[in-house]
Amino acid sequence: MWLRALRLTRRGVAVLIAAVVLYVVGELAGWPVLRGMAGAAVGALLAGAASTARRPQVEVRREVYPDRVESGQPALATLRVTNPTRRRQSAFMARDAIEHGGEHSVLVQSLPPGGTATFHYELPTEHRGRVTVGPLSMARVDPLGLVRRPLSAGQTATLRVYPKMHPARELVGGYLRHHHEGRAIDEPLHGSSDLRDVREYVIGDEVRHLHWKATARTGQLMVRDYIDPDQPRFSVLLDTRKRVLRPDEFEQAVQVAASLVKPAALAGHRCRLITSGGLDLATPGGPAALRQILDVLCDVAQGDGPEDGDVIVPKVLAGSGAGGGGCLVTVTGRIDQRDLRGLSTVRGRYSRMFLIGVAKHGLGWDGIGVHGLSGLPSARAISAVDAEHAVREWNAVIA
Repeated sequence: MWLRALRLTRRGVAVLIAAVVLYVVGELAGWPVLRGMAGAAVGALLAGAASTARRPQVEVRREVYPDRVESGQPALATLRVTNPTRRRQSAFMARDAIEHGGEHSVLVQSLPPGGTATFHYELPTEHRGRVTVGPLSMARVDPLGLVRRPLSAGQTATLRVYPKMHPARELVGGYLRHHHEGRAIDEPLHGSSDLRDVREYVIGDEVRHLHWKATARTGQLMVRDYIDPDQPRFSVLLDTRKRVLRPDEFEQAVQVAASLVKPAALAGHRCRLITSGGLDLATPGGPAALRQILDVLCDVAQGDGPEDGDVIVPKVLAGSGAGGGGCLVTVTGRIDQRDLRGLSTVRGRYSRMFLIGVAKHGLGWDGIGVHGLSGLPSARAISAVDAEHAVREWNAVIA
């Protein structure tokens, strides 16, 4: 069985071919010296196979720090190779596979019993997405470099590369706080309360909320009905349609979405990430929520999924039961009047609306700019060639 795991190196293949040629020529020409040289070559190959028969008995541990990093920022992998046996492990070559980044080769020197070798190396972080590191591919090679025995060991580790984020100003918006200024909110923020109404007492109401003046005036027990005010909300609609954004433009759009969500989430505001493909992620705000959103933006991709229609507004946003409130920022590219009509159906749910076009021609279709946002009252349009430009324009608009 162990013979199946052996592999000849390029040098080993050359020696094997030379052995065959020498033997054939020696037989045809009747020269014993050539047959002897062929036998020596075969003997070297057999000796190499024997020296690599014993597989390396090692334990491999791998750590990636940090396991989440912004595109372009450094990330390191730490590889620890330990000899758990009571005998010395001879040296071997190891290659750590790195998804989208080739592999990293290390020479593990001879390890004494219980010995550990530690290696550090940088991981590629130029592109957004997940980078899988490992498993470790070890190879024991004979002294002449003719035969090698590969072996995979250790678990894999995952590095998440977030989109690059540009410094953006915080913009928030929320429902009106009091019920008499608008409709009552559905998802209250706990920790404070506003007086919504004064009504008759029912069993189960807190006695401390009794309204004595109203009780004296009506002759019935009356209680104050409190409701918690809602906090500001920030929603981002990311256009994932292939026909709207080229792959390079889509990466810029993802950077814009991440840049704008970051300050709002860190300020503790409720944030919602929606894609035209049907993804819908609502978070309560805070660092943990930001991490959750960035994890999604790390993996988001363009595609024509089952919910990806011809217009920008997905079903999760167009549905009558979908939540709203606050500010809605749509990050897209070349749009047309159908997209504007789709956005107009949800315009009334938000106090503020922005359209950000990240493409060669900014907002527009086939290079024709959108000079007016028909059916979108008070909506603001921002055209930019890349993410950095878009965030600069955003900061100027909300300053």
